[in-house]
Amino acid sequence: MLNFLARRLAQIVPTLFFVSVLIFSLQQLLPGDPALVMAGEERDPAVIEQIRHQYRLDQPVPVQYAYWIKGVLVGDFGESLRNKMPVRELIAQKLPVTLQLGAMAIIIAFLIGIPAGIVAAVKKGTAWDYGANFFALWGISTPNFWLGIMLIFLFSIELGWLPASGYVPLTENWRASLAATIMPAFVLGNAIAAILMRHTRSAMLQVLESDYVRTARAKGLSERSVILKHAMRNALTPIITLGALELGTLLSGAVLTEQIFSIPGFGKLIVDAVFNRDYAVVQGVVLVTATVYITLNLIADVAYILVNPRLRG
Repeated sequence: MLNFLARRLAQIVPTLFFVSVLIFSLQQLLPGDPALVMAGEERDPAVIEQIRHQYRLDQPVPVQYAYWIKGVLVGDFGESLRNKMPVRELIAQKLPVTLQLGAMAIIIAFLIGIPAGIVAAVKKGTAWDYGANFFALWGISTPNFWLGIMLIFLFSIELGWLPASGYVPLTENWRASLAATIMPAFVLGNAIAAILMRHTRSAMLQVLESDYVRTARAKGLSERSVILKHAMRNALTPIITLGALELGTLLSGAVLTEQIFSIPGFGKLIVDAVFNRDYAVVQGVVLVTATVYITLNLIADVAYILVNPRLRG
């Protein structure tokens, strides 16, 4: 296990270096000039020149990258050109919001998708199977913006059970926080649950036809024990990967849902930064997102070994 972790950690460092170079290089291709955006409508040449010098925009790209990566290594992502705030503080404010939303969405997806996939596989060809597949098709096909609006109309306007928008931190009031995020979390988790259901069903069908499952049944073990202790444990390996990747996707893919429910999350931060040509924010957000994505993959790999002992060694 320790050797495996050492090898994976050794791979993360060059990967993050390559990602940082790619982020900084592609950033230069964005149209527009951040100095002109910051200068305002008057665009005094002296002011523009001072801005270029202050943020080192007048330096060659390799020099700009060297200054940026030097700061990143000590936790300094630079200053937002738009908000005049350290990018580190902006990320610290927005990231926990989207992490909470993503974690709740993944939990909802797991609680719905995995049981539905197991039932569909065990009851293959029955009404349970057809019902689960219908749910999966509905979940994949339903647009997030439409589902979000419908939930707001039903639970906020008609029933008055949940707030229509806004966000309350968990540290302030956990009940109000859960009430404000349960609908957007369900909107995001709905589509992921459908994908998990299809993958779980496929993996379970393959495992249920394997020799060791037939041997377990021949030994007289109960069907419940065969499914939960033998089949499901081996079928979980691809599901763990999918869950980790989907959680990483939520960090940057929840923009529309956050907009509908007026949630000040990570996705909205990067979209606003792109439109405002706020280079430092875009670079910091994308690098943090990539780091979280890579970390989630590492956690998934470790979970493989814990779930399936045959992968150890």
